[in-house]
Amino acid sequence: FRNLGGDSDRDYKRGFGYQGGASRGNWEETIAELSYGKDLKDAVLKPGGWTFGMMGFGEVLPYENNRFTLDYDKLDDWGLPTVTFDAELQENELKMRKDMLESAVDMLEKAGLRDVKGYDNESALGLGIHEMGTARMGRDRKTSVLNGNNQLHDVPNVYVTDGSFMTSASCVNPSLTYMAFTARAANHAVQELKKGNI
Repeated sequence: FRNLGGDSDRDYKRGFGYQGGASRGNWEETIAELSYGKDLKDAVLKPGGWTFGMMGFGEVLPYENNRFTLDYDKLDDWGLPTVTFDAELQENELKMRKDMLESAVDMLEKAGLRDVKGYDNESALGLGIHEMGTARMGRDRKTSVLNGNNQLHDVPNVYVTDGSFMTSASCVNPSLTYMAFTARAANHAVQELKKGNI
């Protein structure tokens, strides 16, 4: 719902989505209080109380200063340069997170749930399930790593089709997009091989 109607009605850009689920407690909850006997057997046969949780997923805008670099002064065990990430959530994302939390609490309470508690665990970049960037696709080799076919500008026989080529995934699961770009890149590679270009 935040992704519809443009950005004019709020103080941040883009939108977010939620994932969540419900579950019941189980016999493990009884272990601390009951160690044996009839009480434990009776407790094990009764399902625990319901809990419901939601997690917000919001877009991180593709800021030019969010980047990673290779550190040739600090090598790994195989003599290769290590990677240094320099990225952070900025004002837009922090405002979005506040709206995510408040909207989730509001929806759950309006749905009739009780004892709703919102929280922000202040997670950082790199802890999400679909991180993007670091090998940006673009036309200019000075500002991007890959061309429009997911091919390295400087090494044409190397294609990159994971999430690194995308500067942003919006707030939806990008897996189908990866698959589509991978199919397209594979087709391009086959055609280039047939022409003898790679």
